[in-house]
Amino acid sequence: MMETPSEYEERKKRKDDQRKINVFRLDDITLVSRSRISTGLEEFDLVLGGGIVPASLILIGGDPGIGKSTLLTQTASFLAKGGQRVLYFSAEESAEQVKLRVDRLGVGGDFHFISDTDLSVLRDLPAALKPKVMVVDSIQTVYLPELSSSPGSVSQVRECANFLLRLAKEEDIAIFLVGHITKEGVIAGPKVLEHLVDVVLYLEGERETGFRILRAIKNRFGAVNEVGVFVMTETGLQSHTKYEDLFLSGDGAVFCVLEGTRPILVEVQALVTKSYLALPRRQSVGFDQVRLSLLCAILEKKVGFNLSDRDVYVKVAGGFRTRDPSADLAVAVALVGSHIERELPERSLFIGEVGLAGELRPVRDLTLRLREAEKKGFTKAFIPKGVDLKVKEFKLEILSFSKLREVIERLFGP
Repeated sequence: MMETPSEYEERKKRKDDQRKINVFRLDDITLVSRSRISTGLEEFDLVLGGGIVPASLILIGGDPGIGKSTLLTQTASFLAKGGQRVLYFSAEESAEQVKLRVDRLGVGGDFHFISDTDLSVLRDLPAALKPKVMVVDSIQTVYLPELSSSPGSVSQVRECANFLLRLAKEEDIAIFLVGHITKEGVIAGPKVLEHLVDVVLYLEGERETGFRILRAIKNRFGAVNEVGVFVMTETGLQSHTKYEDLFLSGDGAVFCVLEGTRPILVEVQALVTKSYLALPRRQSVGFDQVRLSLLCAILEKKVGFNLSDRDVYVKVAGGFRTRDPSADLAVAVALVGSHIERELPERSLFIGEVGLAGELRPVRDLTLRLREAEKKGFTKAFIPKGVDLKVKEFKLEILSFSKLREVIERLFGP
């Protein structure tokens, strides 16, 4: 049955009333400064950009048992002690399990707790329980009953994340989401999950060493790729600002990476040995394997070292992982030193990207990296030529080269 003109006009009017578009000039917006909330851990605050931003949605992922729940339990306890109303929503653990963790860490559990998988119960929270900070552990195990799919499915993860995003923005709650990761090391579920949230953090590290690195992959409120260094102890994760004992041992080539705004000195070791295989091994831990193969080819073609019958292994100290191209020069000299069985000079820094023609290319923020090396007592730095530096301002000796071959000859002779 066709609607009459009056019915059409009335329906159109209702539709227009519902859609009131607010158009404004950005210059007319007055920014309101909002104080961040400290997590109680200096390194955690650093990665977040200075602390927790109210009404933000933060996703933290990592391997099973790496310490995600430990980190968030410590944060919840610290905030609760500071007078913040905190709610811990656990779909994976019972109240007894969380209480055992709190007692083991000795941090105190003066925060509210819900053990459930149905996320819709958060719609009816009484006003007295409306938290300022909330933890949801984990996003892959909760569900909304209006969807027929099972927890962890694409639709459930997407809609649960949307529900929590609206809750965070409308109720002014900072929400932490724990996310499972796949065997490839990425957050499980749809990629839209990472697009929806304000901050994406990854907790990394080797369980055997006890140290952990918290890395920011996305941050709408701070620097991207910022890292925090922690050590796992009996009382939980502790900030570890003096990282030299983790990433420096004195037996390899040292380079400096920039993680967000933070320069970190890291050591890389190489082992070159005779191969008994038809196809020699090229394996690395903490360094990109494709770049390792490229460096082996460059050393053979442009510098004259035959590695075609050698197994090559590279390991970044402390389980640190880097994709920074500035590590190329350090890896190359470590490979040559192992191949000809010669030691590298002590307290020396190697920074530079190696091109396919064997040339050394400049890297960003070289001054910041050199300052960090100088502060840690390094005396010599090998860098690419063509970088505009005020050499006289540095105490360490700076040596510039345009080719990888020139660095090798300076270190080991022609």
